Amino acid sequence: MFLKRIYREHPEYRLGLQHQATVAMGIAAWGLMTGVAMVKSGLSPLEASLMTLLVYAGSAQLAAIPLLGAGAPIWVILATAFCVNLRFIVFSVHLRPHMMHLPRWERLVTGYLTGDLTYVYFARRYPHAPQNEAQQVAQHAYLAGNCAINYGAWMVSSLLGVALANVIPTAWGLGFAGILALLGVGCSLVTSRLRAVSAGVAASAAVVAYALPLKLNILVAIASAVAICLVLEATGKTGPHEEARHV
Repeated sequence: MFLKRIYREHPEYRLGLQHQATVAMGIAAWGLMTGVAMVKSGLSPLEASLMTLLVYAGSAQLAAIPLLGAGAPIWVILATAFCVNLRFIVFSVHLRPHMMHLPRWERLVTGYLTGDLTYVYFARRYPHAPQNEAQQVAQHAYLAGNCAINYGAWMVSSLLGVALANVIPTAWGLGFAGILALLGVGCSLVTSRLRAVSAGVAASAAVVAYALPLKLNILVAIASAVAICLVLEATGKTGPHEEARHV
C-alpha cells in the first residue's frame, strides 16, 4: 500500500507522514513495552517476533499474553483477542465507501495496516467518501503516509523490545507503562456521550468482575459496554446522529 509510487509522490502522503509522526513516540513506547512483555511472559524471541509481524495488534497481543502465560484454553485466548478487536468492525464499516473501488488484495493489505490512530487521523481529514479518481488517490495517499509511520514505529520498537527483553529489568514497570499507554489511546477516543458511557460501563464491569479466572472480566466488560450502548441507541437516548458527528 504505502510502497505504491502513485501514493508516495502525492502531497497528501507527506501530510499523512507528518500527522502520524506526532504520535510516533507514543506508538514506539507501546511497541517496546509489548515486545518486552511477550518475552517476559514465556514466549521465545522467535515466537515473539512472529507474533509481532503476523498479528500486528497491540491491544490484542497484550490481552493474549497473560492468557498464554497462564495456559488458558485456546478458545479463551481467541475469544479475548476477537472481542478486543471488535472495534475494527466499526472502522471497516466506516471506511467501506472509501475503499470498495480498490482491488481485493489492496483492501486486505489496507485493513492489515490500518490501526486505531491511523483510522482516527484519516476519518478526521476525510469524513466523506471520494467523488472522483483524484480524490481517491489523495485519500489513499494520506492513509498510506499514516500507515507507513505507524507500521514502522511499531515494528522497529516491538522487535527492539523482543531483542532487549532479557536486558531490561522488570522493575522498570513496563507493564504499568503499557496500561497508561492504553488509557491514553482510549481517552483520546472518548469524543461523545455514548463513548463516555461505554468507557465508564466497561471500566466498572471490569472492576466488578475482576475475580473471574482467566481474565474473563475483560470479556464481561466488553459485553456490558456493547449491550448498554445498543440499548441506548435503540431507545434514542444518545441524541440523533451524535456518533456520526464524531467519527
